[in-house]
Amino acid sequence: MTKTAKLLYTARTHTTGGRLDGMSRSSDGRLDVRLSPPGAAGIGTNPEQLFAAGWSACFEGALEIAARRRKIVLPRKCAIDTEIDLVLEEDAYSLRARLNVSLPDLDRDIARDLVDEAHRICPYSKAVRNNLDVSVNLI
Repeated sequence: MTKTAKLLYTARTHTTGGRLDGMSRSSDGRLDVRLSPPGAAGIGTNPEQLFAAGWSACFEGALEIAARRRKIVLPRKCAIDTEIDLVLEEDAYSLRARLNVSLPDLDRDIARDLVDEAHRICPYSKAVRNNLDVSVNLI
């Protein structure tokens, strides 16, 4: 972190059991989830779903910032459908991602510019840049 960086928030979780019947809880108690492997029967979410939810929420915040900078009002029905693939290739796991962004009633060129800027400034997008196969689509 640079000298000018200001720490805004630290998320803290405690996880036990991993994907198989695990539990994850946040230090403030707001998150309390059971974990299970992707596609498993029964209750519980998985890390890929949690990552998709976090990234899409963060990305929408980045869209809001990009729009505000340009004095554009985002459509109320703005939505992001995020897909995270867990991939096994040659005995190694990796992730792939698709963010499908809907900005109805916005000019397509303006919407594309906002999506591109959001992808540049979103902390999740920055974190995975050059590490994941990511496509960001305007639908």
